[in-house]
Amino acid sequence: TNIMSPTVEGEQTVYIQVHPEDNTASIQDKLSSSANFKSLKGFAPLMKHYKYDSRVKPGNYAIRPGDSMRDICLRLLSGNQTPIRLVVPSVRTLDRLAGAVAKQLMTDSTSIAKLLTDQALIDSLGYTTETFPTLFLPNTYEVYWTMTPEQFISRMAKEHKRFWNADRLAKAKAQGLTPEQASTLASIVDEETNKNDEKPLVAGLYLNRLQRGILLQADPTVKYAHGKFELRRILLTHLTIDSPYNTYKYRGLPPGPIRLARPDVIDAVLNAPKTDYLYMCANPDFSGTHVFSATYAQHSQVARQYQRALNERDVK
Repeated sequence: TNIMSPTVEGEQTVYIQVHPEDNTASIQDKLSSSANFKSLKGFAPLMKHYKYDSRVKPGNYAIRPGDSMRDICLRLLSGNQTPIRLVVPSVRTLDRLAGAVAKQLMTDSTSIAKLLTDQALIDSLGYTTETFPTLFLPNTYEVYWTMTPEQFISRMAKEHKRFWNADRLAKAKAQGLTPEQASTLASIVDEETNKNDEKPLVAGLYLNRLQRGILLQADPTVKYAHGKFELRRILLTHLTIDSPYNTYKYRGLPPGPIRLARPDVIDAVLNAPKTDYLYMCANPDFSGTHVFSATYAQHSQVARQYQRALNERDVK
């Protein structure tokens, strides 16, 4: 087989992941099952010639249409891997973050989880256990598949610093918030409504309550306090839980976010409009929107309509 002539057929680039424990034989298996080859005959002798088994370089490698056997071997030998797109999702706990990130990288979730609960690391970065989740901004990042848990943390710290530029820091200060508090409020706002155009209004309402020392009374914080994210209706019994996350019991913001706050929702908090709103209630038409009120009398009227609509729906 001519090692210089194209051996990869087909239209699409495919990727293979090389682990530290891989060798020529296991990589040949990966190649034959993922890409469309004329022949893999020259692969093993070529890798043997280069003593590949004693110098395996883990990584995510592109196998492109038109690649020759030599192209592939040199790419694997040089460790010339292709970056991946790492999705950091807006999960509710760091435990879930460890699982989601580990699925996309060479590392395992235990190693990431261990680092995410490392008190010395949390202290050194200037966080508490409760505020540490504000370091992580849900987004898609270009990284190498071989990224270690330590590299993941330092990349997140770099992205966090880039996001919290002078402009955003000034806006947070104007709202009377630290970056951690802005992220905590954003996490509540995100849980309160799925409607993006409502998020700034919800944020403004909560800022009004914070500034006036009124309890936030945010249902999502009660779900978080109970660890029951699937609760559909918050009942009076739920409101009695003694947790710093129970905003029906404790004034101000909870000690940390109730999910990883998305950058666009943090911006909704920082750019929240000035309103008189102090109350919100789910719309009785079940459209998923909310009705905002400045007075308790207005709010009570909407709340009664909503309760009636709920009871009618439950009867049906």
